Amino acid sequence: MPRFSVIVPARGVQGYLRACLDSVLEQDRPDGDLLELIAVDDCSTDATGAIIDEYARRDPRPVALHLRRPSGAGPSRNAGAALARGDYLLFLDGDDTLAPGALAAVDARLRACGDPDVLLWDHERTDVWERRRPGGDGALLRAAGDAVFDAASRPAVLGVTPAAWNRAVRRDHWTGRGLAFADGPYEDIPYAYESLLTARRVAVLDRVCVTWRERRRGSAATTPGPHHLVAVERYEDLFARLDGLLPETDEGAEGAAGEEAAADGGRLPPRAVLHARMTERLLAMLDDPDRILPADRAAFFRAASRCIRRHRPAGAPLPAALRSYRAYRSLHGARDLRRELVRELRDRGGAAARTAGRRYYGLRRHASLDPDLVLYGAGGNRAVSGNPYAIYRKAQEIAPQLHGVWAVHEDARDAVPAGADHVTVGSRRYWELLARATYLVTDGDFPGAARRPGQLCLQTHRGTPLAATGLDTHRLPAAGTAPGPGRVLEHADRWDFCLSANQHSGEIRERAHPGAYETLATGFPRNDRFATATAADVRAVRAALGVRPGATAVLYAPARGLPGGAAPPLDVARLAAALGPRFQLLVRVHPHDRAQGAAPELRRACLQDDGAVLDVSGHPHVEDLCLAADALLSDFSPLLFDYAVLDRPIVVHTAGWDAFRLTRGAYVDLLSGEPGDTPGVLAQDEAAVAGAFHSGRWDGPAAASLRAAFRERFCRYDDGLAAERVVRRVLLGEDEPLPRLPPGERRTAPSPRVAERALTQEDGATRTLTGPGAVVG
Repeated sequence: MPRFSVIVPARGVQGYLRACLDSVLEQDRPDGDLLELIAVDDCSTDATGAIIDEYARRDPRPVALHLRRPSGAGPSRNAGAALARGDYLLFLDGDDTLAPGALAAVDARLRACGDPDVLLWDHERTDVWERRRPGGDGALLRAAGDAVFDAASRPAVLGVTPAAWNRAVRRDHWTGRGLAFADGPYEDIPYAYESLLTARRVAVLDRVCVTWRERRRGSAATTPGPHHLVAVERYEDLFARLDGLLPETDEGAEGAAGEEAAADGGRLPPRAVLHARMTERLLAMLDDPDRILPADRAAFFRAASRCIRRHRPAGAPLPAALRSYRAYRSLHGARDLRRELVRELRDRGGAAARTAGRRYYGLRRHASLDPDLVLYGAGGNRAVSGNPYAIYRKAQEIAPQLHGVWAVHEDARDAVPAGADHVTVGSRRYWELLARATYLVTDGDFPGAARRPGQLCLQTHRGTPLAATGLDTHRLPAAGTAPGPGRVLEHADRWDFCLSANQHSGEIRERAHPGAYETLATGFPRNDRFATATAADVRAVRAALGVRPGATAVLYAPARGLPGGAAPPLDVARLAAALGPRFQLLVRVHPHDRAQGAAPELRRACLQDDGAVLDVSGHPHVEDLCLAADALLSDFSPLLFDYAVLDRPIVVHTAGWDAFRLTRGAYVDLLSGEPGDTPGVLAQDEAAVAGAFHSGRWDGPAAASLRAAFRERFCRYDDGLAAERVVRRVLLGEDEPLPRLPPGERRTAPSPRVAERALTQEDGATRTLTGPGAVVG
């Protein structure tokens, strides 16, 4: 039988769950049978359940349990405990982690104490900045020392944080005492105290074993509202049953522990310790704006005050703030006044710095929203392209009542297609539309925007994250080129919806851009073009770009340049010469580098008269470039993930990979050669790239096998219906998601070779019909 059963309830934690499960499975235990991991999927709508299944398939220790209906953390833990076989039960939330070596230390301490009913340990807390600080229980744990005791003899132990994840409970104690988590918020309060009050033998481990994550959004604890009143109900129920929970006094070794009680409150009776701890916690909640809204404060005060008064032990002091709500407001009014004064001065300073347009925006934000107005932005508001453009086109088709307007900078007005309404960023009309549009759709941000109640902001993103993004960038050498952490959080707080191109994207974004938004696993709308384009479309795009009939077109799309040119792009002139006349290079310089005037050698090569190198950097739609290409050649561009949807060959230029990982970070090891990581052939320089094409390896069976695994991992959501899903869910408010097409029912745009064969067949059929003896009409 396993020594430990670690139970992980999980719902909506796809960005953190892998780290949690890895922290359990990587514990330094010599025998894998000593560990059982039960991961409970509480009907998650994101990739949480899929991650659990993935771990269960590749490791015999995890047990996947999928609940049939959403139940909450408490019932999820109870369901996991019902399956547990271990000597001890440990509970770990899906966004927390076990410290390295924690289970070995817990096991050693349990054996040294003769396997007590409960073992408590310390924890640390981490925030979105990954700053760690002590959990606050160290002094209480150190005071207990090596003693084995019960709560009656050492009541101070009841002051330890009442949580599910800071203790191991013997399974016989769990079942024998009928322990369980409550249903609803603050479900761990009954379990935390009852596990100690009913235990005859308790021990402690003065060691940090768990890192508890403070979520900005997405948990009940960080969502303000009246549900926090449940905490008062939990304490009311606990005190109502307190006398029946205390065990009979043991005259043995455990009872002797009372003689060792320190002056830390250990001699106070359990009721007094619990009351003091409850009072402290309820008052802290009352003062926490992330829990108690101003509108709920009076009701919470009255409920908390009644509970504290009702269960106050004789002689226990009553905080002055609890004499009346007026007294509470008086004591805390000075502090609130100081906060409001600071805020007012800050706002005045900001208003003085605002332009007239921004002041106008502030005024118009009080006007009613236009329910049919959609404001679009793309490419830093310098393009009409990408995911926002695909959504715009689909909205015109199935929701013509919606009026879409593009926000563009003055120098980018030429990017707006004929007939599309647009507004110049910073103009009076821009501030008007930004204030009154019900829907904001962007792959970046709208300058000057502030969150307004009733507005819905959709963040489409520009690609699947390969390099570090969001909060993950702030410790990297290239962090100076990225938005600061505060800006990242400010932006994420404006979003209501975020698009996910694949499971990988959803996991990364929710961790690196934490917020209260909803992740939509739709696929990328811009990639719908890869499913809808016909052979005629492919031929037309190639002709418009200047691709010679029969030529093998290679789209070379390097990633954005590294600081200081640490990874220079390929020499395209030399590469074109090495490839020979059967090939044409379509060179797309990254938009940022093009705007900065970077990569001049690429531009010079594109001016050659032989047509071997075509400059397609200015083409507004990268999807068309992908359709025109027989193969993609790139280094570490996110375009790799989109192009894989087409199931066409990919060659990865590997020079500079070490520098890229060092300065930018990398979520996927493109060079590992493992299925799912590497999308195709790897090549170090121009000669290796040319060799891959001349040898046929670029389109050989080994490359096809790698590409298939890469597509399975990163292209599962793209079925040609992403834009319609987004329009129906976000702009039309439909709750039922459009189902994904099964793989066998999806279509992919034909390759250029197939498209040209189709043209030959069409020409042959036409000649047959119109030749001698043909019947026409």
